[in-house]
Amino acid sequence: MIPFFNLQHLMMRHQSALILTAQGVIGRGRYVLGEEVAGFEREFADYVGAPHCVGVSDGLAALTLTLRAWKEFGLLKEGDGVAVPANTYVASVLAITECRLTPVLVEPDEATFNLSAAGLERALTSQVKAVMAVHLYGQLAEMPAIAELCRRKGLLLIEDAAQAHGAVLEGVKAGAWGDAAGFSFYPTKNLGALGDAGAVTCKDAALADMLRKLRNYGSAEKYHNEVQGPNDRLDELQAAFLRVKLPHLDPENARRRQIARIYREGIRSAKVQLPKVRAAEESHVWHLFVVRVTDRDAFRERLLAAGVETSIHYPIPPHRQRAFAANLGGLSLPVTEAIHREVVSLPMSPALTDEEAATVVRAVHSAV
Repeated sequence: MIPFFNLQHLMMRHQSALILTAQGVIGRGRYVLGEEVAGFEREFADYVGAPHCVGVSDGLAALTLTLRAWKEFGLLKEGDGVAVPANTYVASVLAITECRLTPVLVEPDEATFNLSAAGLERALTSQVKAVMAVHLYGQLAEMPAIAELCRRKGLLLIEDAAQAHGAVLEGVKAGAWGDAAGFSFYPTKNLGALGDAGAVTCKDAALADMLRKLRNYGSAEKYHNEVQGPNDRLDELQAAFLRVKLPHLDPENARRRQIARIYREGIRSAKVQLPKVRAAEESHVWHLFVVRVTDRDAFRERLLAAGVETSIHYPIPPHRQRAFAANLGGLSLPVTEAIHREVVSLPMSPALTDEEAATVVRAVHSAV
């Protein structure tokens, strides 16, 4: 059986270094906001090409705290609209509603599943004060045009880069295009911790300072709380693990591209819609390899019978989730709804072998 994603196999590559790193953290006796967090923040900021990085507890916190910081500065106020692709993972929308802002759902480009500048501009109203550009499945959204549109309209721009660590477009990496960007380091991400972890990269020193306060009960100095904030700190141990894995990110992304190339060149069926890459190959880091088929359940069953596990990202769009029934449930978003009915994620991991990838290709041909 070819698993959809063998996390244990992938982590075992780094086992010795991770164990030594854990022993070092335990021995130093500093477990919260110590040298590992500070070191990772420097290294990840340098990697992304952003002036600042603030480690936080997870990807949702990265997005939520950024929007909350902009509210603290008076750049956003309760009820303001945040444009976001309608087919994103629910966390993107949760970050908006958690801050008492209004999600303005935008239909995506059908070929890339991402936000387009043209689609975004059509959806803008006077209520929209910010844009959340999601780099879904690992491909950078149309950032040159989106960034220019936001500059022209005076809109704040935050990237949801939770799936796009290391993606590059026109020499600029995910996380360095917007005013800020939220990253998740959930274990299955291209850069994954051994638990929950996240970070914000940003250009503005004042924003970074506010984020450091917000993640720590609103405090920059112990027992002095300048604003009301949660406890959303990046764990020292997870930061240490991320420092071990960061140097391996680019080689592992390169391997993901090799697997994707085998799939894209080998799958030749009119019944399977392959993902499209609009720009250079480096603009996609293939966190997921997502195809579309009309008879999804039968397709997945036949693949499983052939020894290939699959997954669905995501079966239910945010506006059809019960949690949003009151304020989004009446929306009609046919492009998004068709995508969510038809997408299937094939196995994708830097630990896959060429032969395993070829087996997946043969199984796809036998399943359609």
